Amino acid sequence: MIHMEKITKVFSMGENEVRALDGVSFSIQKGEMIAIMGPSGSGKSTLMSIVGCLDVPTSGTYILDDSPVEKMNDTQLADVRNRKIGFVFQQFNLLSRTSALENVLLPLSYTNMSARAAREKALKTLELVGLKDRVKHHPSELSGGQQQRVAIARALVNDPAILIADEPTGALDSKTGAEIMDLFQSLYRDFGQTVIMVTHDAFIARHTNRVIRLADGHIISDIINPNPLKAGTPRPDAEV
Repeated sequence: MIHMEKITKVFSMGENEVRALDGVSFSIQKGEMIAIMGPSGSGKSTLMSIVGCLDVPTSGTYILDDSPVEKMNDTQLADVRNRKIGFVFQQFNLLSRTSALENVLLPLSYTNMSARAAREKALKTLELVGLKDRVKHHPSELSGGQQQRVAIARALVNDPAILIADEPTGALDSKTGAEIMDLFQSLYRDFGQTVIMVTHDAFIARHTNRVIRLADGHIISDIINPNPLKAGTPRPDAEV
């Protein structure tokens, strides 16, 4: 599904250049659940932006479903983001004055789907994430975990090929975070959803089936995890 070859991203800082990514290469198959992790400044956010078609590399090749992303213009990138990629962020990014249903309907407003079909799709997606009885509630009337479920439903409603989650449990307590991780694992396990989780937290990364570690713009390890943690596993004291 994803193939990246020698991806480089260079930012100009006055007279200086910063290589946020420097020759990054990897592939992701459909149906994988992967963590991309590293400390601040490692390049993981830049890599997420390129994988999510929010940005293009300075050099290198990015093939997404047989299409060369690095050659796309802004309009083409926007189309790919709307059709193929769903984003979930740490701070939810919900519209505060609209209901859960209206938040989830938003991505469908850019499609040719009829209003009735869009509403049915949004309701079905909210039911999938366990919010069937909260569709009329505004974000202020929902808990943090419920708000993140709305955000996940919004990301899923267009049936994206890839779900990208950026520190999705970072704003949640440990119990609620475990519930959200259980939802991500269910999407991967039961529905074959490709999930890419961007995190600095090694404990969260251990819930995925593969961990790519970045440091200073380079991949320093790419390890298969044959026994991912189940959601709700107590965090070891050493990692608290």
